[in-house]
Amino acid sequence: MSDWFTVEQLDEDTYSISEYKHWEESHSYLLIGNTYSLLIDTGLGIGNIGQQVRKLTDKPVIAVATHVHWDHIGGHKYFPNFYVHAEEANWLNGAFPLPIQQIKSYVTADCELPAGFNIDDYEIFQGHPAKILSGNEIIDIGDRKIQIMHTPGHSPGHMCFYEKEREYLFAGDLVYTGTLFAYYPSTDPAAYWLSMKQAAQLPAGRVFPAHHDLNVPSSILTDVEYAFSELNAAGKLHHGSGKHDYEYFSIWL
Repeated sequence: MSDWFTVEQLDEDTYSISEYKHWEESHSYLLIGNTYSLLIDTGLGIGNIGQQVRKLTDKPVIAVATHVHWDHIGGHKYFPNFYVHAEEANWLNGAFPLPIQQIKSYVTADCELPAGFNIDDYEIFQGHPAKILSGNEIIDIGDRKIQIMHTPGHSPGHMCFYEKEREYLFAGDLVYTGTLFAYYPSTDPAAYWLSMKQAAQLPAGRVFPAHHDLNVPSSILTDVEYAFSELNAAGKLHHGSGKHDYEYFSIWL
């Protein structure tokens, strides 16, 4: 499985670790500080992301998940020092809202699974976080300070991570090029819009999504927020209103 991940250097001490051979094209991000390294999301759990991270940093690793979905916590088992938002802590203790067979179907769909991977052995990560987050905390990894933003909507405990000094926003599933999902029972379209308002106010020079194209324009924040505003004005900001297509993204409510 050594070729499962694609590692790209974003600046001198920031990397993306991507899973392009899966339809979700998930991205994890490694931020290296002087004291710690921060790993934002740990991917699908198909390959050993721990091995990739150890090639890039010798600092102790703190793992954080933008949210507790299978494609963002799959490699948490390699990083016992992990943080999670309070709203989703119970999902790591048997309360995940989707059955394992449904998740396995997502993992195997339209995917070049590596030799040696057995979907029968696939499990949703369960564990006990080292710290519970609520939002607005600062994670200081040594000369790099990362602000926690609670941005619910896609999921109740969704978080974005903002590095003010570099104007980096690690956006998780809040925004990316492709279909933004807000139709599951555990999603909240109105909360999603409020989160977009919050994110659109940031001076974000670069936006790093959790899926698909890494090179998204920073204007995606205002573009998606405006789309939510239009949907609200049209009375469509609710579950069941369907999939709404825009120039380079869609919103499925």
